[in-house]
Amino acid sequence: MAGGRPQLKRSFSIIPCFVFVESVLLGIVVLLAYRLEFTDTFPVHTQGFFCYDSTYAKPYPGPEAASRVPPALIYALVTAGPTLTILLGELARAFFPAPPSAVPIIGESTIVSGACCRFSPPLRRLVRFLGVYSFGLFTTTIFANAGQVVTGNPTPHFLSVCRPNYTALGCPPPSPDRPGPDRFVTDQGACAGSPSLVAAARRAFPCKDAALCAYAVTYTAMYVTLVFRVKGSRLVKPSLCLALLCPAFLVGVVRVAEYRNHWSDVLAGFLTGAAIATFLVTCVVHNFQSRRPSGRRFSPWEDLGQAPTMDSPLEKNPRPAGRIRHRHGSPHPSRRTVPAVAT
Repeated sequence: MAGGRPQLKRSFSIIPCFVFVESVLLGIVVLLAYRLEFTDTFPVHTQGFFCYDSTYAKPYPGPEAASRVPPALIYALVTAGPTLTILLGELARAFFPAPPSAVPIIGESTIVSGACCRFSPPLRRLVRFLGVYSFGLFTTTIFANAGQVVTGNPTPHFLSVCRPNYTALGCPPPSPDRPGPDRFVTDQGACAGSPSLVAAARRAFPCKDAALCAYAVTYTAMYVTLVFRVKGSRLVKPSLCLALLCPAFLVGVVRVAEYRNHWSDVLAGFLTGAAIATFLVTCVVHNFQSRRPSGRRFSPWEDLGQAPTMDSPLEKNPRPAGRIRHRHGSPHPSRRTVPAVAT
């Protein structure tokens, strides 16, 4: 009950499950993300191109570190922003709880594992939300890198770093009677540029930076919407969520403006990150709501206290109609009639 001693629950499987199951799965996801991005374990698909194709002939914008939104800045934002938001939200929830009338009566139990380890509900919520967020962050990286490796879609500046020898490839220059590209090049050695730059220029779809930003802001915005409580204003939480979405949109705009990705790459990245965040929030952490402690039976009053109620007109009658028992014990309606009142 609210205001009483916190309920305790003994569990000897929480620590082994965390160490040998969840930590191992998270380590596998991190290792796979590292293999996909920083090694050539999975070679990028070599996609052909048309000669003199203007779609891939934009100027080379320079290395990723020279961008207006470099990868280091994006990684720092998608790591620190949601972590600080969830940390502050859970600390505020623990030290400044809402009144009993504003929150459900049912809460989580404190889990006791062994003789010394206690896991309070705030600690469990914090570890759960941040752990799931970390898992989803690396999962989004895997999805984005896997899509880039499988498709091998060129970036807008692909031909600038590829530097193909059109004469050796048999590509005639465009002319008024032949304005568009007329030959599709599939030669593996068609590019004379730096192999590392060419390999990086083949990883455009989907945009990984857009996917990470969309995942981070979707997860954080759903946390703010479902957990934060603001009285007296309906625009505080929507304004905060829109402020979180704005940097992700700007990242996509910058990627397109600097000729590093196409609009289709950015949109695919946004959809990938938002879909993964929505799935984890709704199906894994159950909309950031506390789970019922197992092994406890709830009274009907606790279950009905969380459901919307409606006043009944019968409750306004102080003396409900009843039945008059016969002297032999058989119930029947009263035979006496109420005299009519003359008006």
